[in-house]
Amino acid sequence: MTATANETTLHVPVDVRFSPTGRPLAVRHDGRVWVITEEPVHWFERDSWWETRTTSPVGIGNIVDIEFWRVQVKLSSNAALRTFLLRREPATTQWLLESIS
Repeated sequence: MTATANETTLHVPVDVRFSPTGRPLAVRHDGRVWVITEEPVHWFERDSWWETRTTSPVGIGNIVDIEFWRVQVKLSSNAALRTFLLRREPATTQWLLESIS
C-alpha cells in the first residue's frame, strides 16, 4: 500500500473485538473505542518468512499468512469516518494498526 497525504502509518498494537462469527466489531486504539460502521474487507498476504526469520519453531503452525482487515470506524454517530488498516502477523494473536486514513 502506498501512503498518501491523508494517511498516517503507525504499526502500533491495538485490541480488536470480534463477533462470534469472526467479524471485527470495534477497535481500541489510544484509549478510545472505535466502532466499525461498514462491512469490513478481509484478506491474507504471504510472508517471505525465509527472508525475515532464520528459523521456524517446530509445531508453530501457519507461518506464512499475514491477515489483514480494512475497516471503517467512528468514535460516535456524528464523528468523522476513518479507515483503519489492521494486520496480524503469522503465529501471533496481536493486532497492529498499520495505518489510518
